[in-house]
Amino acid sequence: MNYNFYVYILTNKYHTTFYTGVTNDLFRRIIEHKIKVNEGFTNDYNVNRLVYFEHFFYIKDAIAREKQLKRWKRRWKIFLIEKTNAEWNDLAESIGVTEKILESAKASVPSN
Repeated sequence: MNYNFYVYILTNKYHTTFYTGVTNDLFRRIIEHKIKVNEGFTNDYNVNRLVYFEHFFYIKDAIAREKQLKRWKRRWKIFLIEKTNAEWNDLAESIGVTEKILESAKASVPSN
């Protein structure tokens, strides 16, 4: 049986702030960040652009990598991102998160 876990890095429009997270559903989690479902750091700093992610089969490996990346210096994270995403593109669409899906997700979230 295969399991899927992801470590990901988000940034804001100006690449001034990073957020590193782990999830078992990258598609769902990126939608949550983009439509601001949860309060907290990513909402406060408008960190919702997926610029890097890694896939793992075991949660222990994903958590270990997340902890490692969280300890890294900023310049190391920049190097890691630029190795695979030199243009700093938002990779959300590459995993299937489209504007149409985001609009639908926004419409399904109850407003406060």
